[in-house]
Amino acid sequence: MRHAPQSPGGRPFRERAVPPREDGGARTHPIRVALADDSYLVREALIGILSGEQSIEVVAGCVDADSLLEAVREQHPDVIVTDIRMPPSGDDEGIRVASELRRTHPDVGVVVLSQYAEPRYALALLAEGSSGRAYLLKERVAERGQLLTAIQAVAAGGSLIDASVIDALVQADTRSEDSALSGLTPRELEVLALIAQGASNAEIGEQLFLTKRAVEKHVGSIFFKLSLPDAHDISRRVMATLIYLSQRHSQSAQEAQGADQGPH
Repeated sequence: MRHAPQSPGGRPFRERAVPPREDGGARTHPIRVALADDSYLVREALIGILSGEQSIEVVAGCVDADSLLEAVREQHPDVIVTDIRMPPSGDDEGIRVASELRRTHPDVGVVVLSQYAEPRYALALLAEGSSGRAYLLKERVAERGQLLTAIQAVAAGGSLIDASVIDALVQADTRSEDSALSGLTPRELEVLALIAQGASNAEIGEQLFLTKRAVEKHVGSIFFKLSLPDAHDISRRVMATLIYLSQRHSQSAQEAQGADQGPH
């Protein structure tokens, strides 16, 4: 007799029939998902959202990084959905788990949930490659489609970065001499800013009145100056965007802190 899988806390999760694939073939199994969040309410909300999906099988609900890694070893999920901050440090456990799984279970996709649009965390998540990685704001959890899209993307080896990481910070315009962006020309900064807004090469050319070849030349120069590797598993446009936003956000925060500490 086959028993339903148990969470680390002992809660059974329902098994469900597997829907056919869009190409007409039968799926071998649904996407097996392990969840991790130290908040009971958030964890139950995630389970509730995903349990209604025939294409998803929730196999574990965990409270910290250690129990999540244990669930990966025991339940063999296809994807984990994890909070970025969990015990014991409450800092970046989700990122650390993603990094460890890159080495020990490279086929497991990771969706990291964060309360804030912080490019430095997204950049750290993609530092070892963007394949099978997604960075999503927690507020998207209420939007079932957004969460499902992220899970499906990483299960297929793709990547997804929450648009708010780009939209909320792309307007920051400060620079410093030691910035990774300091070696870029003014035109290259204009091109990079449009890349950060999700513009294609054709759209960049239209907005800046550049030829296709000129845009490609600028984009190639940006990637070279930012030392982005030409590897298949890394989206250089995503990485360039996150470097851009991380630098701008960091510099804006430093200026704000300096203003607060100024004379009153």
